[in-house]
Amino acid sequence: MLSLHQLTCFLATYEHGSLTRAAEELGYSQPSVSEQIRTLEKSLGVQLFRRVGRGVVPTTVADTLRPHAERTLAAAEETRRAAQAVKSLETGTIRFGMFGIARLYAGAGLIADVLTRYPGVRVELVGQNSTEVAEDLRRGHLEAAMLALSTVASEGLTVTPVAREELVYLSVDPAHVASPVTAHRLSLASLVMPETTYRAVDGTRLTLRQMLHETGRNPQTRIEVEDIETAVELVGMGYADSVVPLGAAKQLVPRLAPEARWVSLRPRQYDTFAIVHRRGATLSSAAQLMIDLATKRIQAIAEPV
Repeated sequence: MLSLHQLTCFLATYEHGSLTRAAEELGYSQPSVSEQIRTLEKSLGVQLFRRVGRGVVPTTVADTLRPHAERTLAAAEETRRAAQAVKSLETGTIRFGMFGIARLYAGAGLIADVLTRYPGVRVELVGQNSTEVAEDLRRGHLEAAMLALSTVASEGLTVTPVAREELVYLSVDPAHVASPVTAHRLSLASLVMPETTYRAVDGTRLTLRQMLHETGRNPQTRIEVEDIETAVELVGMGYADSVVPLGAAKQLVPRLAPEARWVSLRPRQYDTFAIVHRRGATLSSAAQLMIDLATKRIQAIAEPV
């Protein structure tokens, strides 16, 4: 029966043309290498080397066997690496970046997905805002992330869109949501908006500014808050309207603003979620796992791209 040890000795002997030098490279005795070659020849029923002086010369059969032996050993090494990668996943730390309101889409559920597969792993889900996470990627603090595309400058990064989410207008006033909200109506609205610390780079606000560009106005925020839950709750209390991602509205409105309703903008506006990592990077098994699980989570809620 063929063994990896036999193939290793065969390739070393083939490369060096000498049993002695093959043994030196492998750290074995010369008789041990010679015995492995003889056993391999006996298993195959062929002669692999001819003795010439102090060295050996490969036969035509050896020439034919060489690429197969190389592929077999390479596959064995890949198997070893895969096993080591799984072992490191089982006990290591997984860090993954997410956009600011990821908790409403994939936060606890994503972590649960990971821990179900690898109960011993430690998980870090990082990110309050997509621009900060993108900077962590560029600096090498993170391998990969899922971010809001409207806030990410792609320089030095590979960006792969995976889903998009419609932005909707939210209000408790039936007249405000009776029909899709145009740029002109939006420019006159009194809004409560989250992400006040990041308002200069917030994806929703950037999209609304672009929508209102032709009107020469910016969205009029009456109230600025940090988290989207507070914004939705204030809408439910009737203090202002808001523009939020549809997925967030579906999750938060029934609980925090049950009297509120939502309607599309005209034209419809979307934010796109994308997998982002440094250009040319070779991703670890941990990063690839998070990418796969996060993509499944987000596509179950938002519209797949």
